[in-house]
Amino acid sequence: MASATKGTDPSVRVRFCPSPTGNPHVGLVRTALFNWAFARHHGGTLVLRIEDTDAARDSEESYEQLLDAMRWLGLDWDEGPEVGGPHEPYRQSRRMEVYADVARRLQEAGHAYECYCTAEELEERREAARKAGKPSGYDGKCRTLTAEQIEAYRAEGRSAIVRFRMPDRPITFTDLVRGEITYQPENVSDYGIVRANGAPLYTLVNPVDDALMEITHVLRGEDLLSSTPRQIALYAALAEIGVGNGSTPSFGHLPYVMGEGNKKLSKRDPQSSLNLYRERGFLPEGLLNYLSLLGWSISEDRDIFSLQEMVDAFEIGDVNANPARFDLKKCEAINATHLRQMEVKDFIAACEPWLRAPYAPWAPEAFDRAAFDAIAPHAQTRLTVLSEITDNVDFLFLDEPVADEASWNKAMKPGADALLRTARAKLAEADWSSAEALKEAVLAAGEEHGLKLGKAQAPVRVAVTGRTVGLPLFESLEVLGRERTLARVDAALAKLAG
Repeated sequence: MASATKGTDPSVRVRFCPSPTGNPHVGLVRTALFNWAFARHHGGTLVLRIEDTDAARDSEESYEQLLDAMRWLGLDWDEGPEVGGPHEPYRQSRRMEVYADVARRLQEAGHAYECYCTAEELEERREAARKAGKPSGYDGKCRTLTAEQIEAYRAEGRSAIVRFRMPDRPITFTDLVRGEITYQPENVSDYGIVRANGAPLYTLVNPVDDALMEITHVLRGEDLLSSTPRQIALYAALAEIGVGNGSTPSFGHLPYVMGEGNKKLSKRDPQSSLNLYRERGFLPEGLLNYLSLLGWSISEDRDIFSLQEMVDAFEIGDVNANPARFDLKKCEAINATHLRQMEVKDFIAACEPWLRAPYAPWAPEAFDRAAFDAIAPHAQTRLTVLSEITDNVDFLFLDEPVADEASWNKAMKPGADALLRTARAKLAEADWSSAEALKEAVLAAGEEHGLKLGKAQAPVRVAVTGRTVGLPLFESLEVLGRERTLARVDAALAKLAG
């Protein structure tokens, strides 16, 4: 856990409340990160609360994926599933009695009422309002129903939703990212808080839980900004009926993350899935470093920093309200820098999953730990993501190099056989305890054929590794060894002759 620094305020309580629907996406992770960093900066509390009231869409598999993703990212929580806390349970599906009780009390106090309008009636009235150039929200038809009218609707077989009664006054709040915002009452109509089947809606359950769990700051996506005045009104009503401690959280709405074509990055975008980054071998530190830059920066001239450095510097008021664009190339570059900064032993340990099935194409018994440890420092300087390690070191553990036709055709131009014969002879006589000596051998072979080192080493590289691009060649030859290197050059010469 990152430690708290200046600005310590243990009373700070934030929550991250994802829905367990599908794979976690990077926009969700950015929200989790900002909440986590805010809590850690102030020495406060991060509550992980699972919003799983939609039985049709939520799944236990997605729930487990969410917790696993948070653990992998290193974003620990202080209250919530697996940790517990004073406000258990932290899964909303297990708090239904709480919501039903609050909804009943809101109705009894006059803050909510039953609405019997059908979907068709609502749409008809909305369309009429739109044509008249008026706001098309709910028009309050059921606000003042008499007992007789309610009885008549029930006799028709109509079912009712429960609507919250919005106050007839402007609602102003100061957003921690966007400054002061005012909503006029005609633009914020009464809204549903309980479905006709009795199921509570998001519009009820999150504010109720925020009040009961004494959340002090709500940091969430910009897409939820329009619901804020409704929730502020609901907090006031909850205070009146004695739910929570009577306070209203401060709100900060984080900027949109944009994808291709100036569109908001959505769950359906391939590059949004967190699983993609895990499978490719991004480091949690590298991915979180990049995601933190989507709306925030540690300084104008610095992109690379640790999570602890982010915690030390993070202030929600420094978040930029403008949309942030997701740039995969920059994300990869930042991850590559974090790879370079690792201790070699940590890099080796991080590579382990990609050195075994199903990623590794070699037999388990063919893996040579000493050879890998020797080549790892050179691989560390070249990789962008950890999954690239497999292709970069497979030449050490396969009986024969991979057959890459494009690489072969590119390197084995006319005259390659003559160059390879000369290089083989000089390599056979070289000092194999020194990569520099192997370089001198190939350099000398190239000079005999009027080639610079870059041109001379290309056929050797493809003969030995199968690819035109890879780890530093001469360090690779040193690790592969004299016997196997010369055997592969002989095999390439035989192929050229055939």
